[in-house]
Amino acid sequence: MKATTPASPALALRRRGMAVMLVTASLALPAQAQQAADWPSKPIRIIVTGPAGGTADILARLLAEGLQQDLKQPVIVESKAGASGALGIHELKASGKSGYTFLVIQDGALSEAPLAQKVSYDPFKDLTPLAQLTRTGLVMVANKDLPFQNLPEFISYAQKQPDGVPFASYATGFKAHTSGMQLGQLAKINMRHVGYKGFPPALVDLMGGHIPVMFDGVTTSLPLIRSGKIKALATIYPTRLQALPDVPTFKELGYPQLSKPGWFALWSHPQTPAAIQQKMRDAALAHFSKEAVLKQTASIGMEPGLPVTTAEMIADLKDASQKQAALLKSIGYKPEN
Repeated sequence: MKATTPASPALALRRRGMAVMLVTASLALPAQAQQAADWPSKPIRIIVTGPAGGTADILARLLAEGLQQDLKQPVIVESKAGASGALGIHELKASGKSGYTFLVIQDGALSEAPLAQKVSYDPFKDLTPLAQLTRTGLVMVANKDLPFQNLPEFISYAQKQPDGVPFASYATGFKAHTSGMQLGQLAKINMRHVGYKGFPPALVDLMGGHIPVMFDGVTTSLPLIRSGKIKALATIYPTRLQALPDVPTFKELGYPQLSKPGWFALWSHPQTPAAIQQKMRDAALAHFSKEAVLKQTASIGMEPGLPVTTAEMIADLKDASQKQAALLKSIGYKPEN
């Protein structure tokens, strides 16, 4: 019989460590399963990164109504506005592991903000998209008194302006900014960006004739378009929007590069137990597929979300981030501090 060679002290220690890890993991799994089974046992928070009455706030409150019915617990919507979404993201990072804090935010906060300014979070590691609630687009709007009624007429008008045409956006370095610059590149016209801190002052200047055109979110421009205070030239979306059926898309006007939709989603902390993430995803998708909710979101210019997976949403974010980075590089943009 062969003699057995004693294991080295280092190997024996490593084996003991692995055994401890396996036992710990086996004990953790039943604990996580029990935690998910008992969830929720107290109120849930949904963080939004915009002001009360804003798009994210409206969607979060719609979601809260459905969750309260399904989960039989209060759902509190809390605003953490500021820093292009960073305050809300940090609140989720700090409080979201237990599965009682979630976030409603637009995809651009992850695919655009980290490129436009320096941030202290990783958009692909620090939070997880659970459910796409709605899809949306941008609309190019103009002062109602200017001598053009559609995009081809605007381009003809712009070609005749020796100093180019200034355009407004609500956030420098974001899609509302780069879309105007991209249109300038594609149509070979001089588009000069004028950045504003938010959409309200930009829309005021647009209506007052201080700025001729602007790229804005559909939800904020829609009431002014419907009332005739500004006019819509084209939308950035793959198809015509339900809220603006008479406004053509850039894609159908010959600019398919300007067709990428945005979306609002429900997000969780990456370490929220998987079973809780799945419950929240299922509840959110079910609620936002109800006819009454679809009517409410359509009334503010939102398109229905898609039942895409977390992996598909992350892939879309990465693709959008890469394209946005290329656009920013093409105009020589440097991130703000």
